[in-house]
Amino acid sequence: MPISACVITLEEADRIGECLRSLAFCEEIIVVDSGSADATCRIAESLGARVLVRAFDGYRSQKDFAVQQALHDWVLCLDADERVDQALRASILAARDGGFAGAAGYRFNRLSDYFGRFLRHGNAYPDRVLRLFDRRRGGWRGSRQIHEAASVDGPVRTLAGHLLHFPYRSLEQQLAKTQRYALMMAQHEFARGKRASWAKLVVSPAWRFWRGYVFRLGFLDGWRGLVYAYVRANYVRQKAIMLWLLQHGQPVRDP
Repeated sequence: MPISACVITLEEADRIGECLRSLAFCEEIIVVDSGSADATCRIAESLGARVLVRAFDGYRSQKDFAVQQALHDWVLCLDADERVDQALRASILAARDGGFAGAAGYRFNRLSDYFGRFLRHGNAYPDRVLRLFDRRRGGWRGSRQIHEAASVDGPVRTLAGHLLHFPYRSLEQQLAKTQRYALMMAQHEFARGKRASWAKLVVSPAWRFWRGYVFRLGFLDGWRGLVYAYVRANYVRQKAIMLWLLQHGQPVRDP
């Protein structure tokens, strides 16, 4: 049962190499790039990937396009800041050798690096993601372009090992990324008829912090767990404020 690996990229020259090397066990690697000006495409091609360039119109639709270009029906989808560790690779190969019997897709834990160490508690872990699936039975479905998730019709099994995640190059990048995501989510929720309330403005950010830092033991990750919990709580706050402004007809971004 051959596997096609699918990766979407934009300006990922510093990370795409390690990502693709971790996918060397796949029979095909497809990279869909959104118009990188750096060496992303050249590096991907040098590592044997088939590179396609497509204008970006949303994370979900970009990933769905990549899946549709695959030669094989079983696809493994990664972002450029992710890598398959050795244990997960072994689990995937074992499932493949068994013909992916009894499953339409597989999920596994994502382990995120944060300022030099992996977060193993709090809201960051375990972050289970479904990334290996039979495209004939599912894929990147729905209308939401942000915080997109794959789904399948049929049994989903969990594999041992980790998808290693290196999401942030710096705190500045994380803050910019969370603000961009907060805006996209606020716009998505507003379009679906959702509205912000005083509770969302005040209670939701506080609950996100305490749930992750205290109840899910984020404090065990030391100062990194504290900073991560604060930043994630601020994301919830930003999203609620933006939704509040949208429903009151106020601008949330520069014209």
